[in-house]
Amino acid sequence: MKANDVILRTVTKVAVFIILTYGVHLFLAGHYEPGGGFVGGLVLSSAFVLMYLAFDIETVQRGMPIDFKMVAGAGAFLSVATGTASIAFGVPFLTQEEVHLPLPILGDVAFASVILFEAGVALAVIGTVITIILSISEDV
Repeated sequence: MKANDVILRTVTKVAVFIILTYGVHLFLAGHYEPGGGFVGGLVLSSAFVLMYLAFDIETVQRGMPIDFKMVAGAGAFLSVATGTASIAFGVPFLTQEEVHLPLPILGDVAFASVILFEAGVALAVIGTVITIILSISEDV
C-alpha cells in the first residue's frame, strides 16, 4: 500500500523553488559575503535530496536525467582548470582577476574569475552529495 503524500509533494514543489533560489543567492554572494561554491552547493543539493525524499528516485531521474558523477567530475575539472589557467598568464596558481564591463541597463558590473572556481566547487559538491545519497538509497 502506498502512503498518501499529497501534502509533502505539494510543499516540496514550493520549497524546492525557494531552496534553489536561496542556493543561487549564496553562490553569487560568496566573494563579497559569507557563502560561495561550497555552501551554495550544499544548499542546492539539499533541494535535490528533498525531491528524492518526496518523490521516488525513478520519478525524479525520469524528469531530471543527470549523471551526478559526471557533474562532480566536471566541477572538479573546472576548479582545477581555473586555478591552472592563471599559470598560463604568468601569475601564481589561483590568482584572481576582475574585469569591469559597462552593461546597458546595469551600468558598470565587475566580473571576477573566482566565480568560475566557485562554480566548479559548487558542481563538485552537488555531484558528490547526490551520488552519496543515491548510493545509500540503493542499499535500502
